[in-house]
Amino acid sequence: MKNLIEKLRDERMLSCDEFITVLSGGNEHLHEESRKACQRVYGDKIFMRGLIEFTSHCAKDCYYCGLRRSNKNAKRYRLTTEQILESCKQGYELGFRTYVLQGGEDAYYTDEILVEIITRIRENHPECAITLSIGERSYESLKRLYEAGADRYLLRHETANPHHYEAIHPAGMTLASRKECLYNIKKIGYQVGCGFMIGSPNQSIEHIVDDLLFIKELDPEMVGIGPFIPHKDTPYANEKAGDLNLTLNTLAVLRLMKPNLLLPATTALGTVDKQGRERGVLAGANVVMPNLSPMEARSKYLLYDNKICTSDTSAHCRGCIDRRMNSIGRRIVVSRGDYVAV
Repeated sequence: MKNLIEKLRDERMLSCDEFITVLSGGNEHLHEESRKACQRVYGDKIFMRGLIEFTSHCAKDCYYCGLRRSNKNAKRYRLTTEQILESCKQGYELGFRTYVLQGGEDAYYTDEILVEIITRIRENHPECAITLSIGERSYESLKRLYEAGADRYLLRHETANPHHYEAIHPAGMTLASRKECLYNIKKIGYQVGCGFMIGSPNQSIEHIVDDLLFIKELDPEMVGIGPFIPHKDTPYANEKAGDLNLTLNTLAVLRLMKPNLLLPATTALGTVDKQGRERGVLAGANVVMPNLSPMEARSKYLLYDNKICTSDTSAHCRGCIDRRMNSIGRRIVVSRGDYVAV
């Protein structure tokens, strides 16, 4: 095992069977090498992203998601431009220098509305980064939003295996369309983020290797992964959650594959384990994403069950994540937290 980890560290690539061995094995040496790789590029810095979940409406019907169109029990809301700007203002006062506008695929937010929101955030906070996480959009739409001032775009590919993609999405959604959108995002000039779930229904460890190979090909700046967590009002309500250790091992492998990646320790990690975000950082993550959404919205934006921090204020989330990161020898920095090219 140790020789495979060192091969990954030095060559940043393994064969399919070697990836499976590393992902499935013990993790102490793997995580140690991953931490070292991260610290060589980013030191002890942890970057904050202020998450603003601005709409819980979604036109898509993904089988695993609590916001899916067919979920009649979902509580739907849309934030106004002024609510979004107020969330940014509060976040700025708390030291956030990146805002992540995340929502379902909601046709209400036209290009014109989004351009206004982006433009006003840019005017109010010119030194801050603006990240969008709003699903698949046309090339022309993506370009307009980029030209308005958005810097980064997060679009989880969910799985790089086409058969697995079909198993967890309804007819009409294709992996080819997802990939095309990701490559358009990259072509336009955004910093690109992709990602996937660990333990989603019908997933095999070979599918995770497919994900790693796709990420190698796409060469994104950011990768967001976390354990699958079921939602009670979806077809996968009775499926078990993804494995924490496999999630941590996958984070570590990604860090060794590309040491300068921006890797979040996700809220889902903190949901499946009280120390999940700390363990994510110790496995190579270097980004955290506290919530800046208005209090009345937080309990309504539920992709999965038992999501943490839905009743906490933005200030409480900020202080909590500070303490958590300090407890493991890391420090939150007031910074855009840009990708470092090496």
